[in-house]
Amino acid sequence: MPEVIPEVVRKTAFALTVSLALLTTACTGQSNSSATDDASKDTTINFWHAWSAPNEVKGVKSLIAGFEKAHPNIHVNVVGNMTDDKINQALRTGGGKAPDVISSFTTNNVGKFCSSGALVDLNPFFKKSDIDPEKTFPKAMNEYTQFDGNRCSVPLLGDAYGLYYNKTAFEKAGIENPPKTWSEFEKDAKKLTIAQGDSYKQLGFMPDYHGWESTTEHYFAQFSPTYFDSDGKSNVAKDPAFEAGFRLQKKLVDELGGFQRLEKFRATLGDEWGPKHPFHTGQVAMQLDGEWRLGMAEAAKPKFEIGVAPLPVPDDQAGQYGKGYITGTIAGIAATSHRQNAAWELVKYMTTNTDAVVNFSNAIHNVPSTFAGLKSPKLKYDPRFKTFLDIAANPDSTTTPASINGGVYLVTIQQFGYDYESGKVKDLKAGLKKTAAQIDTDIAQAK
Repeated sequence: MPEVIPEVVRKTAFALTVSLALLTTACTGQSNSSATDDASKDTTINFWHAWSAPNEVKGVKSLIAGFEKAHPNIHVNVVGNMTDDKINQALRTGGGKAPDVISSFTTNNVGKFCSSGALVDLNPFFKKSDIDPEKTFPKAMNEYTQFDGNRCSVPLLGDAYGLYYNKTAFEKAGIENPPKTWSEFEKDAKKLTIAQGDSYKQLGFMPDYHGWESTTEHYFAQFSPTYFDSDGKSNVAKDPAFEAGFRLQKKLVDELGGFQRLEKFRATLGDEWGPKHPFHTGQVAMQLDGEWRLGMAEAAKPKFEIGVAPLPVPDDQAGQYGKGYITGTIAGIAATSHRQNAAWELVKYMTTNTDAVVNFSNAIHNVPSTFAGLKSPKLKYDPRFKTFLDIAANPDSTTTPASINGGVYLVTIQQFGYDYESGKVKDLKAGLKKTAAQIDTDIAQAK
């Protein structure tokens, strides 16, 4: 079952994505045309990662021990608790103590890592090892580890988003099953809402973009939007999925009491990572969140039974119920490394060896990042956790694409979401056009 501390670290890192992404400057290193080291000879490589919680560190130690047992000639010097800013600096400077292999929580940085040459293209390594990434990794994970045809990273466990719900509250409200479509979601959210003066005794769902994990990218995954067109231009104003997503979320905000009332209530609630999270306390009956929330919620000893299901989909996409937003941890090889073949052996083991992937997943309670890992009988998990395994394996699940300036475009969309849900922006179509233009300008300036 997921634990509390690891995900605090993970999501703190995710929250810093944009600021860290901007730290990666162009020309951090030039990718070698070919790796020349002999991976069969005795060598030592450096592996930098961001995990820091005790169970995570233990999991990494076990992962590396398994690798060194399989490759006794390759020794791994592990450096943990490395944020992207520290990794980026080391990738720029190189040197004997710099990482040969890195692991990052921030998938939004893939575009930066690839376009700057900080990490090598792994396509030649996959080809040499006769491994087909499309047959190895789920579709969304396969997508967020590359940029413009450059596969400079590889999935190393993942995160899947779904819907948590209070079974006791559902029973009291006469709701038999979790909602599958957006109209059912709206109906249930209103039915589960119990007003108390100008506030709430129980809120069916906190729809605000300032809420816990209810960001635009997490919502819009259910609408399967295309963020960029074939020319790399923002598709926000052209793809009707965005307009539909914004309109339905705004409608839910209005139906549940309006933005001001919801925000006033939200300000009284506990934080995302503490035991007083409003879903844990029963103040909010449904919650959009990742697989880690199950362990955190159970650790808070709630006074109700927790249910888990996929997030509802738009009514016109009812046939795709079961999909969700996917993100995760990535691994890559430094362009400045002189031990790239040995580094590849480690990357290949960590990310494609089924037992290694499954054991690591069991240790830190994230979703396996290979098809084989998702189906492995060696996986240990709460039965409810299977919902997230299924979401990760679902070919209709989506992610947000890599961009040359990291997650800046997502921040721009999210900021527009704040303005629209609060009523600051009245004309949705005009606002989307302005948002698209800003995204295109920011990307052009980053090139």
